[in-house]
Amino acid sequence: MRSTSKRAIIIWFIIPLILILLISGGYFLYQTFKGSSVRSRRIITWIRNPLSNPEWSLESLTRCKPTSPFLFPTDGYVGYLWDDSFRPGHNHQGIDIFTSKKSGDTPVYAAYGGFLSRLPGWKSSLIIRIPNDPLLPGHQIWTYYTHLADTNGESYIVKDFPPGTSEFFVSEGTLLGYQGNYSGTPGHPVGVHLHFSIVKDDGKGSFLNELKIKNTIDPSSYFGLPLNGSTNRDEIPLCPPL
Repeated sequence: MRSTSKRAIIIWFIIPLILILLISGGYFLYQTFKGSSVRSRRIITWIRNPLSNPEWSLESLTRCKPTSPFLFPTDGYVGYLWDDSFRPGHNHQGIDIFTSKKSGDTPVYAAYGGFLSRLPGWKSSLIIRIPNDPLLPGHQIWTYYTHLADTNGESYIVKDFPPGTSEFFVSEGTLLGYQGNYSGTPGHPVGVHLHFSIVKDDGKGSFLNELKIKNTIDPSSYFGLPLNGSTNRDEIPLCPPL
């Protein structure tokens, strides 16, 4: 009887604990995906009819705050933010800026000056080395731009930066190319947008793997915008009124 009573006590202790863990886990997942879910719905609305919400869009070459070091690199709506989560274990490494125009029509500019490189196999991507981080002097960072090609991988990058370009100096505001919808797989396009991220240096003069969020930096302070998906749940990033 005593062993039966002990088992009953253990069961009645474990069941509420499991329920608490399930509720807590569900709430955590809800909070984790809440922001990106809201943004996904807005992006669908934008793609279907961008002209219905022009107030969501930011202008290229805008500096949102006088103290913000980066210019906004293109026209469009910031649909996804840094650290947005779309599925367990995935965190978005940058920001996605969606144009209201067709593929190949919206210019993309350098947000900050530095030394541009384009690896030989890069159809739609560029990376710019910034030797001196404007917010953390003495540290080197990299700015990464991608989706600058059409659905089949035909590049929209300007001819000044062919594949194999290395350490070509560009000043802020330099035209780099045009927003496209290349996903990396020909014939399977994404929505027309620019993916922009700030990548950490590996300490040896090269950039780390941009696909891992731990190798990237929250761009909020560089643009003066609320671009962190873990803290900005539903606010549309816009420059503060003058």
